[in-house]
Amino acid sequence: MRAIGVDYRRMSPPLPSTEALRAHVSRYERPDTRRAAWVFITSLPPLLLLWWLMYRSLSVSYLLTLALAFPAAGFVVRTFIVQHDCGHGSFLASRRWRTIIGRICAPFTLLPYGYFRHFHGTHHATSGNLDKRHVDIETITVREYRALSPAAQRRYRLLRHPLVLFGLGPLVYFVVLMRLPIVARAEWTRERRSMWLTNLSIALLVWLVVSLAGWRAFLLVQGPITVIASTVGMWMFYVQHQFEDTYWAPDGEWDFARAALEGSSYYALPAVLAWFTGYIGYHHIHHLSPRVPSYRLVACHRETTLFDGVRHISLRDGFSCARLALWDEDARRLVGWPVLSTP
Repeated sequence: MRAIGVDYRRMSPPLPSTEALRAHVSRYERPDTRRAAWVFITSLPPLLLLWWLMYRSLSVSYLLTLALAFPAAGFVVRTFIVQHDCGHGSFLASRRWRTIIGRICAPFTLLPYGYFRHFHGTHHATSGNLDKRHVDIETITVREYRALSPAAQRRYRLLRHPLVLFGLGPLVYFVVLMRLPIVARAEWTRERRSMWLTNLSIALLVWLVVSLAGWRAFLLVQGPITVIASTVGMWMFYVQHQFEDTYWAPDGEWDFARAALEGSSYYALPAVLAWFTGYIGYHHIHHLSPRVPSYRLVACHRETTLFDGVRHISLRDGFSCARLALWDEDARRLVGWPVLSTP
């Protein structure tokens, strides 16, 4: 879906040299076993503890149960970051232990380790590429939208509606689609196998919990955790790339460094939220070098001036990004629906 007749080689602010960027980030790519162990210990075990506390709270007040669901969902997100780092080869030096830990996390994040590792790697290799948008949140250009039939336009508007994008959509993706190996290409044999193994692990966990606590308790506890965690996960993925002055370019002009530094935001969250999200808000560094583990992202950002020009998004700024829906080829920015009122 390449846009025609648009000059994407317009001058942009100069980037730091590739050599300078490479020299800096390479200092932070070395895994640290002790720090990795601490991140894991403060991710999955607290999630299990909170699940038990939520179950116990059912006999006290469901409002208390719902209140506990928020930190529990935070630990789901933090557990996902552990799995995510393992998939990038950055969490630990040992490939064997990365695979073991990644697979342990998978039933709790609902994301098959092998499949997501492969799929997410494609996202990193194509982020910001207008001709390779099949692995990202569906985003089309203003011209492409105007060329659609009325029915197709209504479909796209529905998909980009916040209630679908951050409500129904995440549930469908995490709970339903990630259970269906048919979403993986036929040649992705190992990735399909990882989906089956994750499904089996989830089924065994659900069977165990339901045997001990019953279906009602399971749904009352797990339901709000899944809703909150899936929404947060989709939101984080969205706001880290879908901001007004982000970077998109067709394949011929696409540049990896610009996609990382101009197409990935520095999402400056409050300290507690940054901790729960594994500091993945330092997304410009993560896309520049996925080999930097999450527990080194903060230091990598702060200990240089190379990233002073990256897009800074505050928690409040992030909410305004939800109105964006189309890439304007002429203005080279994401825009909302009002732009369609102009010819």
